This record gives sequence, C-alpha cells and structure tokens, in this order.
Amino acid sequence: MLVTVTERTREIGLMKAVGGRNRDVLVLFLTESALLGMTGALLAVPVGIAGGWVATTYAEIPLTLAPVWFAVAVAVGVGVGVVAGLYPAWRAARVDPIDALRRK
Repeated sequence: MLVTVTERTREIGLMKAVGGRNRDVLVLFLTESALLGMTGALLAVPVGIAGGWVATTYAEIPLTLAPVWFAVAVAVGVGVGVVAGLYPAWRAARVDPIDALRRK
C-alpha cells in the first residue's frame, strides 16, 4: 500500500485540488486495502481446503471441515488488510496537493 500511495501521488493531489477532503482520501485507500485483504482471503480458503484434502489423503485420515472458520479466515484477511492500510492511507491523506501535482 505504501508503494501504491507513492505511485498515485499525482492522483491524490488532483483529487484534493478539486475538493477532495482528507477523509475522502483516507476512506479510498482503506477501502482498497480491505478489498485486497478480502480478495486474498477468499482466494486462500479454497487453496487451504485443497491443501487439507491433499494432506489428509496422504495421511489417510478423514477430512473434517468447519465452515465457521472460513468466515473467521475472511474476517482476519479483511482485518489484516485494514491494519496494513492504516499508515499508508493516513500518509496519503496528509499529502499537500501543490507538492503532489508538482511531482512527476
């Protein structure tokens, strides 16, 4: 997320120059990081199930799935995404529009 903020500095500056508030920029980057975390978690659940199936087949034991833990895994993924995006979002919200537009 820090790289994304750095690469999109001009976009942030333009957004703030046309009336975007710090809160708008903060929400934009927090939403993006939460969506990245959710996407990663949703893709990881089937991979984890497949890995568990392979392991239990190899060990010749039955596979028992607990669907509640799937929801917990997605919630943790979203939480990690939001926590990882807090500092970059805060940093993006503090960008000065004039300096951001001046950057290449």
